[in-house]
Amino acid sequence: MKISADLRAFSERLGHEFSRPDLLRRALTHGSIASTTRPDNQRLEFLGDRVLGLTMAEALFSADRAATEGQLAPRYNALVKGETCAAIAREIGLGEVLKLGRSEMMSGGRRKEALLADAMEAVIAAVYLDAGFETARKVVLRLWADRLANVESDARDAKTALQEWAQAQGMSPPRYLQTARSGPDHAPEFEITVRLDDGREAAARGKGTKRSIEQAAAAAMLEQIERTP
Repeated sequence: MKISADLRAFSERLGHEFSRPDLLRRALTHGSIASTTRPDNQRLEFLGDRVLGLTMAEALFSADRAATEGQLAPRYNALVKGETCAAIAREIGLGEVLKLGRSEMMSGGRRKEALLADAMEAVIAAVYLDAGFETARKVVLRLWADRLANVESDARDAKTALQEWAQAQGMSPPRYLQTARSGPDHAPEFEITVRLDDGREAAARGKGTKRSIEQAAAAAMLEQIERTP
């Protein structure tokens, strides 16, 4: 079965040449354009999530044999979370080849974090079914290489650090409140305010997911704490 020029270029960016291009097409098919003869990528997403998880768990386990489960878990979460999968998808131009229905396309589906993350996992599953676990593992490790190298610093994110600080002061966990929202549904802009029991507040505003803006608000609060402990 022949493969189109855009999918061939994507395969090159991915680092795998498919012997069964139909697997790649299915991995890139969103439910908004699926039909009885054109299945979507949800089942592949389910499988790809597990392939990614095993690959990351094995890599972390082997990289630091002295690490405890408590140290490995946040590193693992940082590597497999949706934001990371979506970031990898953007780096290899996955959004450009996503197969979407007209309404999803018009609402900016090619840029939506959840769609990109799901499709990235589906593509991993497609590689696994096409060529086996070892090939899928190599593809994942190459794409995630920089993040694996820096995972220790990435794992302890600002929200985690702020919560640990608050608990050490005898406070309840920080509260995150959405104080404003603007922009279209496909590219919303949020303002998030974080509050501590002692009355201190910090806010952040930007485009992206609520979680990413919460991280920015937590980072702003940590900077405030460092200036005035």
